[in-house]
Amino acid sequence: MSYSIFLKIFTIKVQSSERKLWFGVFYALIIITFEENMPVQIVLGAQWGDEGKGKIVDLLSENADIVARCQGGANAGHSIIIDGEKYILHLLPSGILHPHTQCFIGNGVVIDPEVLLEEIDFLESKGIQVKDRLFVSPQAHLVLPFHKILDRAFENNSPDVKIGTTGRGIGPAYCDKVGRVNLRLHHYYHRTEFEEKYRSRLREVCHRFPEIDALQALDHEQLLADALDKREQILPLLKDVSLELDRAIKAGATILIEGAQGTLLDIDFGTYPYVTSSNSISGGACTGLGIGPTKIDGVIGVLKAYTTRVGEGPFVTELTGELGDEMRELGKEYGATTGRPRRCGWFDAVIARYAVRVNGIDSFALTKLDILDSLPEINICVAYQYKNQILDDFPTDLNILTECQPIYETVRGWQASIAGITDFQKLPQGAKKYIQTIEKLCHTPVSIVSVGPERKDTIFNSRKP
Repeated sequence: MSYSIFLKIFTIKVQSSERKLWFGVFYALIIITFEENMPVQIVLGAQWGDEGKGKIVDLLSENADIVARCQGGANAGHSIIIDGEKYILHLLPSGILHPHTQCFIGNGVVIDPEVLLEEIDFLESKGIQVKDRLFVSPQAHLVLPFHKILDRAFENNSPDVKIGTTGRGIGPAYCDKVGRVNLRLHHYYHRTEFEEKYRSRLREVCHRFPEIDALQALDHEQLLADALDKREQILPLLKDVSLELDRAIKAGATILIEGAQGTLLDIDFGTYPYVTSSNSISGGACTGLGIGPTKIDGVIGVLKAYTTRVGEGPFVTELTGELGDEMRELGKEYGATTGRPRRCGWFDAVIARYAVRVNGIDSFALTKLDILDSLPEINICVAYQYKNQILDDFPTDLNILTECQPIYETVRGWQASIAGITDFQKLPQGAKKYIQTIEKLCHTPVSIVSVGPERKDTIFNSRKP
């Protein structure tokens, strides 16, 4: 035990000359606690996505044996900045940037072969070896070219509800999955069967939607040839993810499960219908990877220090004026996948408490605290006003949510830069008070605080709330 601790401290110290020894010691102790007491942890978004999960997973992956992605598709964009260089990952788990970490993509993810191979090629062009460390479940479903066409057509032609999808084909792929008509990666094992099913599915879709010109213009044989080429490249990556994770858990491996999107985008517990097409809460980790709930040791919820969302739907704390624009520019709040501007608003403790409840969150990672540095006052939504009622709990009825107004508690800002601070006690008093208020309102400790985009811009917070 003692030898392991000192070895980790020494390794962290020599790996980064920028870190001071005391930070290395503190970081090592946090990671050791994570490894020895919480071998299987879920990291997920506790708002509407875009909370900064990529950075948190990347940080914790430094001492993880396995990082596994459990749901979503290429509509997710996890941004990681290392030594000034930005990596945006859509399908690959964020742990792929650590050379010792094995990465798995589970059956709950829908796979766009083109995006997957592009990401692999991009990282390997940067000197990051991927193919011998990445494994994909054969039970995962494929996103095919016609899914993308359908996604855009449905969104553009919907007379009633605009969801604000990314157009990446995710919804139609999940529809085909539930409809039991989609192709899965295990069909790659049988070339003749794959060709037959691919041709048949193309004919069915084109016949069903004769009014969609982009579908009718598809060259079926060329699409099939491209699909067969990608099949050859992806076949070596296929592995029974559920079985491999079970073996790793029994062997005592440290496993980090990476969720995509966020709690309020969950297909069942989000702001339906303005949601994604998969279960982005913690329960989705079990069904999306094939591991039992008794194997999960902890859940970290990632929260932005304010609230953002992309796409349509109600947003109780949204700021629509100059302050909202200022927050967007300060936080560079533009979608990693689409580049769309994100809607910005104050921190919403009602949402955070809801996320704690439906996910079983043990602690929070609070990101982008530094974006609030310049504000003289900061509002925190503590409850909702609905007509003559005060709501402490998040309403799942969209009609009620749409009519809710925020009830704010105002705290003084700190109006000082917190960039580079890695010790909680060295934060300005206002910043500490803000974190402590969030902890009190949500009855959940903040264990990680991000004060900048780089790996080193992080506080590991071991104090009691």
